[in-house]
Amino acid sequence: MVNLRSLIILSLSMHVCSLHAQELPPIGAWREHLPFNNALQVAMAGNEVLCATPYGFFRYDTQEASFDRLTKINGLSELRVRKMACESTGKRIVLVYENGNVDLIDGNRVRNIPDLMLSSVPGDKTCHHVAWQGNEIMLATGLGIVVLNPDRREVKDTWRPSTTGGNIAVYDLLRTSDSIFAATAEGLKAAPANGVNLADHRQWRTVGAPGFPSGAVRFVDLIDQTLVAVVRDTLHMRIDGRWTSVFTGSVLGLDVSGGQLLICLQRPGKNYVIRMDARGQIRGIIEHPDLSLPRQAVIQGNSLWVADQNNGLLRISEGRSSRIFPNSPINTAAGDIMVFEDQVWAAAGAVNDAWNYTYNPNGLYRLTDAGWSNINLYVRSVLDSLLDLVALAGDPVSGSVFAGSFGGGLVEITSNNDIRIFKQGTGLQETVGDRGSFRVSGLAVDKEGTLWISNYGAPQNLVARKKDGKWIRFTIPFLHTENAVSQILIDEFGYKWIVAPKGNGLFCLDDRGTPDNPSDDRWRFFRQGVGQGNLPSSTVQCIALDRDGFLWVGTSKGVCIIQCLEDPFSAACEAFQPVVQLDRFAGYLFGDEEVRTIAVDGANRKWIGTRNGVWLVGMDGSRIIHRFTERNSPLLNDLVHRIAVVPLTGEVFISTFDGICSFRGTATTSEATAGKVVVFPNPVPPGYSGTIAIRGLMQDGIVKITEPDGRLVHQTRALGGQAVWNGLNYRGERVASGAYLVIATDDTGRERLVTKVFIVR
Repeated sequence: MVNLRSLIILSLSMHVCSLHAQELPPIGAWREHLPFNNALQVAMAGNEVLCATPYGFFRYDTQEASFDRLTKINGLSELRVRKMACESTGKRIVLVYENGNVDLIDGNRVRNIPDLMLSSVPGDKTCHHVAWQGNEIMLATGLGIVVLNPDRREVKDTWRPSTTGGNIAVYDLLRTSDSIFAATAEGLKAAPANGVNLADHRQWRTVGAPGFPSGAVRFVDLIDQTLVAVVRDTLHMRIDGRWTSVFTGSVLGLDVSGGQLLICLQRPGKNYVIRMDARGQIRGIIEHPDLSLPRQAVIQGNSLWVADQNNGLLRISEGRSSRIFPNSPINTAAGDIMVFEDQVWAAAGAVNDAWNYTYNPNGLYRLTDAGWSNINLYVRSVLDSLLDLVALAGDPVSGSVFAGSFGGGLVEITSNNDIRIFKQGTGLQETVGDRGSFRVSGLAVDKEGTLWISNYGAPQNLVARKKDGKWIRFTIPFLHTENAVSQILIDEFGYKWIVAPKGNGLFCLDDRGTPDNPSDDRWRFFRQGVGQGNLPSSTVQCIALDRDGFLWVGTSKGVCIIQCLEDPFSAACEAFQPVVQLDRFAGYLFGDEEVRTIAVDGANRKWIGTRNGVWLVGMDGSRIIHRFTERNSPLLNDLVHRIAVVPLTGEVFISTFDGICSFRGTATTSEATAGKVVVFPNPVPPGYSGTIAIRGLMQDGIVKITEPDGRLVHQTRALGGQAVWNGLNYRGERVASGAYLVIATDDTGRERLVTKVFIVR
């Protein structure tokens, strides 16, 4: 047992460790890296600002200036939030998703109400508005009005205020002291607030007071007993018993806050928030460059809080605007993702399935200890011509990061964050048949510091740029559709492997270390079929080099491995498909699965991304260790674009159709010789039942946990440079409080003490 002084030291150490722990999730845990700069709705609850985005929900404490975020990773049921409403007390919040699913946030709990989503009732379940009415939740949907009981978590009733009683699109709802108003496709409908059978469509009447036009009603609200409605693009008010048109414009949002009617308005070239009183008099027009597509606004003291679709949550006060949302990338990422100098880089751009432009302007995202930062035309105007950034490479000598634009050329971001663009007047060439388009689709840097570039569609579509600035063009000596080239990988022999999309296969180049002299080059073309490279398909999606020096190739029909990298130009060098044992059956790894990305972790295991989730397979591909999908895990979407592993921490970054998430794996890259060994958490706090990680070990070494007198507690083998321990002894019992020794075997087979771990029960 540890003494009192030891406990004090341990408690201080736990505080330090807890600060560090915020930077990484525990082993086996997930975290999200979702964009929060697209705000849908905003509400106030005391000192907290509540904001809904398509990717989740967050609270902002205005006094503490701190965020609390909820996503699918840490509690929500879905992505693609559509609507939000806060109970009048601010205690409970309801989120409605695009598919009709509903989450109820009650304090620290999230409770799901899936009835509408799961209902077999035919019709449009899209939710256009959600509102609390007492202890009930009312959803305005394409079916009508769906009433939920939040306590029983079920659908209580469905009201269809149409003339026939059939499904009707309801866009907005308002409850007054005596009536319920529904803005519908047939006009403004009303029913008694205390009606006993509002499921009977005959209880609903069409509002047709003098001056009220016919047609679909988009919004309805109430300010100081004055009813307000938006019909098509005109705002009407019922003043002194008559409806009066106030103004015409594209209304994006309508709310009452601070005793004023707040109208989010879109007009050509400008967007506004208009403050209006109950008599239709404009009391203020808020204009600001940050107002891009304002969706909703609320007032708090002297501040106007605006949910803006493009610029996130805005706080506008005295003419000044602040963008307030949790640190995140500005959008999803479909291009390359890489780890360079302990930083994660992601390319936001994409090409479509036909390898054409998508005009993505979001640039690059970079994750450092300070969080995510965005590098694009919005913050660096010099990048305004570089759309669809899809390829990445880092130069360890200069510290520069290179990014390839599919159409805009090559960009270099130096270690000082200076930006250089290469296009005309360089070794890059225009795409045949597309003047002015310089398509860079793959990048790699060799040991000499030469940058190798895939110049998609160019006559000479492989380009090298040497350290001295000299450009060299190569003609690939094989016919291939559209001169299509993409990912480049350089192996330990210096051979260049080039993916050729559009069903072209895979190229290998040996420039014999003399890129200036193409006359001595050797080439090999790998395609489907025995004698031609034996790929399972000529549609190659990705390649990766493992820690044994083998090349893993992902195709539209599974995975194959090329092991003869010492001489891939020999006719005898062909790929083979690993056979995996699953249950009682054995078959080729992934069979007809489209393998889109492959990454290798510190234990030489392979993380494989497909259109149907992520697999972790053993080092030789014969065993499936994990499979993650959006149904059995927090994976954001089964359509996976890219995967990258952080070597020193084992964190696996996965970019999907719906954004980036990461999973803390058990394997890390080992040191050549055991260096500083780190245990986390250390000390292990009371009540902790998670995994204890021991990092910085020799590759795949044996690790023993012993008591101070040498009695063995646990023994395991490192995965790469990291071992994990569940805190149990060899009998499966939790170990007692105290200090334990971590003893590892080095490369000579000699055991030595590498660190200690402290347990506090």
